[in-house]
Amino acid sequence: MVTPFTKDGEVDYKQAAELAVKLVDDGCDGLVVTGTTGETSTLTDEENLGMFRAVKEAVGGRAAIIAGTGTNDTAHSVHLSQEAAKLGVDGLLLVTPYYNKPSQAGVRAHFEAIASATELPVMLYDIPGRSSIQIAPETMIGLASHPNIVAVKDAKADFAAATRVMAETDLLFYSGTTD
Repeated sequence: MVTPFTKDGEVDYKQAAELAVKLVDDGCDGLVVTGTTGETSTLTDEENLGMFRAVKEAVGGRAAIIAGTGTNDTAHSVHLSQEAAKLGVDGLLLVTPYYNKPSQAGVRAHFEAIASATELPVMLYDIPGRSSIQIAPETMIGLASHPNIVAVKDAKADFAAATRVMAETDLLFYSGTTD
């Protein structure tokens, strides 16, 4: 879901809560809060956590709240994920560590560290068009052995890779891009 702002550029938590209620009333059974569309990388930690809190209070129990807590900094992502867990979100969306362009071993270590930091289910977010790095099929297949890593949000439209990952793992697979 989008992150609404006031005319002064402040996050509008009241409007976020109202939007969450509208989305759930219209049939959504889960909401990604501060994902790409929610402008996560432009928000402060306080604003991200405020969004998780506002949406959880508005529709928690009626819809799954998936918190976008992935950053390019593993320790920072762990911190945001742990704070989101304390607020009672239902899962985490973790983007690839953008800008740094780690090796696939580095990508795997990044995701495993974050996934091990809470008990929450994790959805990996593979969006190389924005992050400049992809999660290779071999890396996804390896990450599928982590008990908290349960899903992939794929925005690269590599159907051969997606088919391979789906055939070789039990990961839930969501695919789509606006490109």
